[in-house]
This record gives sequence, structure tokens and C-alpha cells, in this order.
Amino acid sequence: MGDRLKGKTALITGGAMGIGREAAVLFAREGARVVVGDIDDAAARETVRMVEAAGGEALAVTGDVALEADVQRMVEEGVRRFGALHVLYCNAGVLWKDRDRSVLETDEKWWDRVIAINLKSVFWVTKHGIPHLKRSGGGSVIIMGSVSALVGFTRAQDAYTAAKGGLISLTKSLAIQFAKDRIRCNIIHPGIVDTPLQSPYLNDAVRKDFETGIPIGRIAQPREIASVALFLASDDASYMTGAELVVDGGFTAG
Repeated sequence: MGDRLKGKTALITGGAMGIGREAAVLFAREGARVVVGDIDDAAARETVRMVEAAGGEALAVTGDVALEADVQRMVEEGVRRFGALHVLYCNAGVLWKDRDRSVLETDEKWWDRVIAINLKSVFWVTKHGIPHLKRSGGGSVIIMGSVSALVGFTRAQDAYTAAKGGLISLTKSLAIQFAKDRIRCNIIHPGIVDTPLQSPYLNDAVRKDFETGIPIGRIAQPREIASVALFLASDDASYMTGAELVVDGGFTAG
């Protein structure tokens, strides 16, 4: 067990699997108490069991991050259990390549749902979470962006892209607003990551195509993104706010 997050409580949305699950276990190993927020109750509870097996403390809170009432309850349950919040990791998101395509092809209901989960959810988490960070004397807000916000792709996902682009501006606004309260806000832009979200789209041919275009030569593992989130959550990143961290194996450098 480490101590980089000793005495801190972190809320991780989308904490039931993939990057969120890796972050929950990693944060706990560094001393954090973890509030695992997700719409999948069984998977969230499994993450809690993994945290506890690693010697940490965690609480599963179930809800839809697109709904204000659910997010408010998730925050309140976490504070009720652990007494405070210090880290908000806005990790929840969806990647629906079959429903989210070009503006010419995407139905309004899927546009609205993608925007609600990927962008509006961060509004709710920060609206209800930041007051608790202020009461704690400061903290860290970590937002999950995407390289899709930085470059265009032939296979369009316009709702996802628009949501992730909006998160960049929101990150900078929050960073400036709350710096005086010792609250930092930064955004991570992962490239393609081998998660349950991506796996339905990663057949052998697609995987090989991606790997060919990545200078490092492979797709990222969830822990590699979670480790960047740990850095931002910790005091190691005490002088960073409003920053965009691109973690894509060199994809956007080409």
C-alpha cells in the first residue's frame, strides 16, 4: 500500500469496469477511500470487492450519471459514508459506434443520450461534488476526454466528438473558477484503450489497423490511463490545473 492519496476520498464515475475499475483499485492501494459510481450495480459491487481484497475501503453507489437526482444521491451517499470528498474522477462515458455516427445518420435520441452521459454527467458531478471539495479545503477534478476531441476521424462519431470537445472548455472554465479554492481541474485525452467499451469493435483486423497507426505500436491497457489519473489526483500534480494530458501512444503526434 502506498500513501499518495492517504486520507482522501475519491468519487469515480464509471467505476464498475475498464479504466474506472483499474483507477478504483489503484487509488485504494495509494490510501484513498473510493466511491464507485456506476449504472451497473453488480459490476460496481465487484469493483468494491476488488478494492477490499487489495486492502482498501470502497462503497458502491448506483445511478445514471445523466440524471441530476441520481448524481446528487451518489455524492451524498459517498459523503455520508466517508465524511468528505477530495477527488472527483469523471470517468463515465459511452462509445456507441453503431448508433453514434455522422450528423447525417444519427437519430436525435442517440445524440441526446450520448451528450447526456459524456458531457452533461460532468456538469452534475461537478455541480454537486465541488462544494464538498471546497469544504475539504481543496481537491482534484479529473475529466475523461478523448483524442476524438483533438482530431477528426473518417468513421464519424459526432455526438461523442462534440461531447468530448465540450469537456475541454468546461475543464478550463472550472480550473479558473476554483483555483482560489485550491481545486485543480485537468482533462485526460486517451487514445484507444483495450476496455469492455471498445472490445465489441476490436476484431483482429481493426486491432491491427489501430496498432499500425500508433507509434508505440499497441493499444493502451486501462491501467496506463488510470495511472495518469492517479498522478492528477495526487499532490504530485499540485501545480497543474486547466491542463490537457494526451495519453495516446503518440497517435496524435504524427
